[in-house]
Amino acid sequence: MDKSPYARSFLDAGEAYERYRPGFPAAAVRLFAPEPVAGILDLGAGTGKLTRELAGLADTVVAVDPSEPMLAELRRICPDVEARIGIAEEIPLEDAAVDVVAVAQAFHWFDRDAACAEIRRVLRPGGVLALLWNVTDVDCAWDVACGRIAHPQLDGSVPDWREDPPMDDLPGFEPVRCGWVRWSEDLPRPDYLHRWATVSSMLVAPEAEQAERLARMADVLDADPGTRGRAVLRLPTATEVLVYRRADAR
Repeated sequence: MDKSPYARSFLDAGEAYERYRPGFPAAAVRLFAPEPVAGILDLGAGTGKLTRELAGLADTVVAVDPSEPMLAELRRICPDVEARIGIAEEIPLEDAAVDVVAVAQAFHWFDRDAACAEIRRVLRPGGVLALLWNVTDVDCAWDVACGRIAHPQLDGSVPDWREDPPMDDLPGFEPVRCGWVRWSEDLPRPDYLHRWATVSSMLVAPEAEQAERLARMADVLDADPGTRGRAVLRLPTATEVLVYRRADAR
């Protein structure tokens, strides 16, 4: 499948992405940045959903993203963070510039080998690469059902937080640890549906198809006893964290 149309769908979605997408729990950040460092890069930073959790953990935090509308939101929310236009395959930083590179909700859009080479270049020896994703909690049947409606091109499977997430072999990196952080938030029902409207498979769909999928999601919420008649939904989320270290010759 050609992922480029899905990746490009986010370029102009800054305001909606900031308003409706979830952030990341501090406990997830502690899995890869348990103590302050000199420099952190948030790569594919978007509107800064992760960046705001990183801001106090380094002398310098740099955010890189290819979307100016996304970075406009990030600059508004994180004015002390240096935000640069750029892509993972050509990171606008000098060699050995940072101690940690964090990638939240974005690594699957990258050209893996080219991005890994660039990430390794900008990391100092022994530096850490952290990959994060917020995913549907497998125990939440209504959110699982809505996710399958939103992403008809996927197989519908949901990772189970009771099992360690798999760690791929990344060129130039060694796996360090992996884990899950479970958390929840209260969301107004309209905001929950708007959130699904910001995912790539919805953004690339024709308007009529988007509306049809959202109507089916509303039907799910009306039918499930945990959400039926509720104006505010308690949404459980599982954050997957994969931690790698730059492989250096010994």
